[in-house]
Amino acid sequence: MRYLVIVSILAMMGFMASAQTVDKQTRPVSRSSAISEVSRSAVSLVSVTAPRNSLRPTLRPAVVATPEARVPAAAQSGFADWITGFRSRALRQGISADVFDHAFSGVQYDSDVIRRDRNQSEFTKTIWDYLDSAASDARVTNGKAALRKHNALLDRIEAQYSVDKDVVVAIWGLESAFGTFRGSNQVIRSLATLAYDARRSDFFEEQLIQALKILQSGDVRLANFKGSWAGAMGHTQFIPTSYQSLAVDFDGDGKRDIWSDDPADALASTANYLAKNGWIKGAPWGVEVRLPQGFDYTLANRNILRMPSDWAKMGIVGLDGKAVPDHGSASVLLPAGAKGAAFLIFKNFDVIETYNTADAYVIGVGHLSDRITGAGPIRSDWPREDRALTFDERIEMQRLLTAKGFDTKKIDGKIGPLTINAVRMFQTSIGDIPDGYASLNILKKLR
Repeated sequence: MRYLVIVSILAMMGFMASAQTVDKQTRPVSRSSAISEVSRSAVSLVSVTAPRNSLRPTLRPAVVATPEARVPAAAQSGFADWITGFRSRALRQGISADVFDHAFSGVQYDSDVIRRDRNQSEFTKTIWDYLDSAASDARVTNGKAALRKHNALLDRIEAQYSVDKDVVVAIWGLESAFGTFRGSNQVIRSLATLAYDARRSDFFEEQLIQALKILQSGDVRLANFKGSWAGAMGHTQFIPTSYQSLAVDFDGDGKRDIWSDDPADALASTANYLAKNGWIKGAPWGVEVRLPQGFDYTLANRNILRMPSDWAKMGIVGLDGKAVPDHGSASVLLPAGAKGAAFLIFKNFDVIETYNTADAYVIGVGHLSDRITGAGPIRSDWPREDRALTFDERIEMQRLLTAKGFDTKKIDGKIGPLTINAVRMFQTSIGDIPDGYASLNILKKLR
């Protein structure tokens, strides 16, 4: 279920602002569920203008095709043949002929979907730029307004699922700007296009089968069956497999309607998702901390877990100078290396991560939830003089690290734990602070 709302490939350090839905078996492909248009919501927020995006990538003008050049004839012809073959497979999996034919009536290949899929790796942000948007004044203000407006509903959801309501609201805020960007793409068309494409055809064909089953169940009408370009749906951007596993009918109308202007089912489904993945009510996702002089940066490793009281004995304390309460075992996270903010992160960090694997997203949700409930901004500085690495630069960094004996295991342009460890080993070899921060400066030194 780890591919929750298909958004993302939000790779850390050179953070990609693409969308991604949740699927327990596959974790999000990093927010590859970019939402394109505003759907009008019944969510009445305060007069402060909501952020005009849902933290999804938008295509650069240079790669947007004109309508007449949008669909190559060969692709459309091959797509029609693929539909014929897929129909047989769908019927063998229990989809009725009537449902299939109705769902695919007029469906055509959408080259914009493929273009977005191919270009999402180029959309990068630094973590501080991402957090500036994720927890902007407008988003915080609108989050507080959403919490007030739906407080009775959220109280019931919190009581039933034991998931803190502010975290549910924060996910809602990042996934669809509190319901205002739920997506306007036809889910069947988007998923069929991606299933026809060779890059991840098996994954998206399974999503398409489940989408047809959702239609067949009657939870949503075809006219309302819309979402992001990558098939993520509703207020909190579930993909079909996630929906089938964890969506709930909270309002008792017999449908699990995450598309409705009424967000009840969507918010409860999100709480259910977090609960099933181990949410601990009342515990933090993380706490900003101060590191001592001479800190051993090799200890900033997700696999090194200690109680906050033990970290405090090493000089790692909250910004108030006191030991962080023992909410459970924690690790030290340095999302921008030694020059950025430091956090002790807890089990709930891991739970949010199942929704989207990017550290920036998890911090964004956690920090927005804190701000909604009255906490202040992150107080530490960020290395704002840095810029995010491009996809090609991340590939180059991995190739150079591996060539120098610091094997990243994969050359995929994603700055994950393996690449961070390789960077750390390289830094150690040249006498730099081994913080694992994959910066442009490190790339220059590798060159």
